[in-house]
Amino acid sequence: MTGDELPDDAEMTEAQRFQLAVSSIRDYAIYMLDINGNVTTWNSGAERFKGYTEQEILGTHFSRFYTDEDRQAGLPTRALRIALTEGKFEDEGWRVRKDGSRFWASVVIDPITKKNGELIGFAKITRDVTEKQQAAAALAQANAALFQSQKMEALGKLTGGVAHDFNNLLAVASSGMDVLLAQHPELQGSRTLDSMRRAISRGASLTQQLLSFARQQPLQSEKYDLNALINDFESVLRRAGNPSIQFKIQIDSTPLPVNIDAARFETALLNLVVNACQAMPDGGQLAISTNRIRLKEKAVNSLPAGLYAEIRVSDTGIGMTPDVSARAFEPFFTTKAPGDGTGLGLSQVYGFITQSGGDIVISSEAGIGSSFSVYLPAVESNAARERNEGRLDIETVLIVDDQLDLLEVTAELFRTLGYEALTATSGAEALAVLERTPIDILFSDVVMPNSISGVELARLTREQYPDTKIILASGYPLPGLSATQGGVAGFSFLNKPYQLSDLAKTLRSKA
Repeated sequence: MTGDELPDDAEMTEAQRFQLAVSSIRDYAIYMLDINGNVTTWNSGAERFKGYTEQEILGTHFSRFYTDEDRQAGLPTRALRIALTEGKFEDEGWRVRKDGSRFWASVVIDPITKKNGELIGFAKITRDVTEKQQAAAALAQANAALFQSQKMEALGKLTGGVAHDFNNLLAVASSGMDVLLAQHPELQGSRTLDSMRRAISRGASLTQQLLSFARQQPLQSEKYDLNALINDFESVLRRAGNPSIQFKIQIDSTPLPVNIDAARFETALLNLVVNACQAMPDGGQLAISTNRIRLKEKAVNSLPAGLYAEIRVSDTGIGMTPDVSARAFEPFFTTKAPGDGTGLGLSQVYGFITQSGGDIVISSEAGIGSSFSVYLPAVESNAARERNEGRLDIETVLIVDDQLDLLEVTAELFRTLGYEALTATSGAEALAVLERTPIDILFSDVVMPNSISGVELARLTREQYPDTKIILASGYPLPGLSATQGGVAGFSFLNKPYQLSDLAKTLRSKA
């Protein structure tokens, strides 16, 4: 019998049977480490989870499975130290496969000692619990969204009731003044009465703001091209800022029809722009963009699945902490100094957008800036709706490139070919779009210096959205990409510059 052959079952020792059982397990990665953390054994489950063969991994340090962030923080060393001092180490976190993709792992490390207490190594068990982690995260997100929705609903009812009662009081005061002036004409022009009239007018304006948040304002909705509305209103929006703020407006020339009260939409958009400008007292960049986006069910709070107009207002201002952004839409909540505002601007925006059948989401980080994403139901023609419901003739492509000029030209090229095109300027932004929108085709640049690479984005997409067709493009030759990016094997690839015929041929391929 050679060293590679296993003895017959009758000849096997208990240790050999145990080793055979461990090596055959595929649902758990079970392997041994020496006292320094180098891998000494490797089972089939470890190979399945992590992608390395036994020959590739034996003798290498187990820290290679950790993310760069965890290695820099010293987590592998700390894990072995805790296992040794406390008798066991248990944790959950991201781990990295051979192909660079990540999975959420449940890890247990136990020290192995001789009878005299001498350490001879560690036993490590890893389980892929990515689906469990994603389900838990989705549940937590849903619970948070439900709580926020219930809170805003309760505030809306309370605010609407107060505003209604306040309006009645103002009506009594206003009518009483009219009666008083009719009975005593000599009081006409009285400074005191004029002051009272102005106070009543301001009170009436305040109640309208409250009713706006409570979604009880009368709307005059008509079908408008949202892009045309914003283009016509651009000069007003620019005047809301100051010379130290750089405006960047990216509005698609393709019509984006919505049913909206145009005047109130302009007021809401102006509120967002003013809010962004006030967050940049020392100057910065303010960007306004629109996009046509197809959302999954409840991808944005409780919005139903369908086609939406996305309006994004982003700034590079002071940003908000999580507790501030969670309360930003509450009436009278403000971080400004007393007398600098009523705290009703954003609550007005929230009330109008939700009353219009949409929603608004804040993404903000203190010291970095804020982004307000507004979603309004887009109007589809009957023919377009039939195509989209059946998904027969139209496909959605997500184009990812950090070069904005090239991004827009490529998007227009795909639209010319009959595709619905969405865009993203980084891998992180693309993953966010993939999470909330059904994407048929991912078309990504490979080299993006300020983002995860296109190859890593492609691998994550292949893992999480296996039905999405992936096409990578680059101006670098394939040999160079293989050396720096790990290769693009398994994905369709186009060399830049490419011709329309090359793109059409790649789109028709099955890769």
